[in-house]
Amino acid sequence: MHVNIAIDGPAGAGKSTIAKRVARELGILYLDTGAMYRAMALKALRQGVSPLDEHAVIPLLAQTEIYAKSIGGVQHTYLDGEDVSGLIRTQEIAQGASDISAIPSVRIKLAEAQRAVAQKNDVVLDGREIGSFVLPDAPYKFFITATVRARARRRLDELKAKGQCPADLHLAEMEDQIARRDHNDSTRAFAPMVQVPEAIYIDTTEMNEDEAVAAVLCHLPQRIGEGE
Repeated sequence: MHVNIAIDGPAGAGKSTIAKRVARELGILYLDTGAMYRAMALKALRQGVSPLDEHAVIPLLAQTEIYAKSIGGVQHTYLDGEDVSGLIRTQEIAQGASDISAIPSVRIKLAEAQRAVAQKNDVVLDGREIGSFVLPDAPYKFFITATVRARARRRLDELKAKGQCPADLHLAEMEDQIARRDHNDSTRAFAPMVQVPEAIYIDTTEMNEDEAVAAVLCHLPQRIGEGE
């Protein structure tokens, strides 16, 4: 039986960075589930469909293939055979992912793909509802968060580092975007973002990356990839 580690939390809390580092330290697979939702949002936008329009999005599901592959230890996300890893990290796609993820049919389709990976591998998955919906039986669960301001500042710094930050995008506006996304993710009717009781709560507001990774690793056996 494979060991699955579920890491949940809101946007900008550092989940993906921490999950990648934890997977690397343990020598197991990392799956960025949020990238799958971003890819689905990209598909909708390319088709001229609003990610909020459930009736228009649902017909796209049957004609959409989304999967992930690890290349050189880095996850690449594919949409209908195209590597879209570099196209899905914009704020427009981030908001589209939050909007489209509220559609139950989308969550069901992508959760099935995520479970299929988890059934075949020791894996770290991060998202909004991994521990509550995708992998409720995962033996290790974490909920990672930070203040809205800290998360907004991190996201701005990330966009600036990638040269993707609009000149007129300021911290206050980013805070508003983060807060709206939190609201969307935590109040959607189907599989909302939630901290399950058994998840270990970690606030990374005052932590650097190394400290946050250590806070997760201290709760995990060090040789998961080789069996406990």
